[in-house]
Parts: sequence; structure tokens; C-alpha cells
Amino acid sequence: MSASTLAKVSAACVALMLLASCANTIKGMGKDTANTVNATQSAGHTVKKSVQ
Repeated sequence: MSASTLAKVSAACVALMLLASCANTIKGMGKDTANTVNATQSAGHTVKKSVQ
């Protein structure tokens, strides 16, 4: 295998690993956002109940 081919295969492997890590990060951000929305709604309900 020539050095050029090895470099291309290595670059492709690195690119795939980076894309996979980005997907996990985006999924995690989505979960964090959903948890934030749920916590905010829960706090709103708690305040509403305490005022009534």
C-alpha cells in the first residue's frame, strides 16, 4: 500500500470518527434541551399551584 493511499484511508477514518462524535453531541444537546423545557414547565406548575 502506498503512502498516498494510506494517508487517504487514514483521513477517511478520522473524518468518520469526527462525524460520529458530532452526532452524539447533537443528540445529547437535544436531550439537555428537552430536560430544560420539562424543568421549566414543572417550575411553572409549582408556582401556579402555590399562588392559587
